[in-house]
Amino acid sequence: MHWWEIFKEWFLSLGKKYGVNPFIFGSIYMGAIPFFFLCLAWTIKNIRNKKPFVLPVLLTGFFFISAYLYLIIAGRNIPAWVYLFIGIMVLYGIYSTVKKIKDKTRKG
Repeated sequence: MHWWEIFKEWFLSLGKKYGVNPFIFGSIYMGAIPFFFLCLAWTIKNIRNKKPFVLPVLLTGFFFISAYLYLIIAGRNIPAWVYLFIGIMVLYGIYSTVKKIKDKTRKG
């Protein structure tokens, strides 16, 4: 059996084991990327123009964590290390996004 087939079988078995459809997770993850960047640009534009930016910031955050929300809501018996990993990813995402917003608004 080819390594790709072994990986694919293992990956798909995780969906059954934890009650999460990996295709839905992947679709949400990939589908949210353009919306994340659109909302990020909207946030930067509003900050530069001194307009309210709460809604675009909230939407940016939602699209960043949307796939993980699906995992948390739909998942069963998810190991604690996965929640820790999600927490670390969210914290890094917040740090990275805030840094990106600060850098872009300073340049503008």
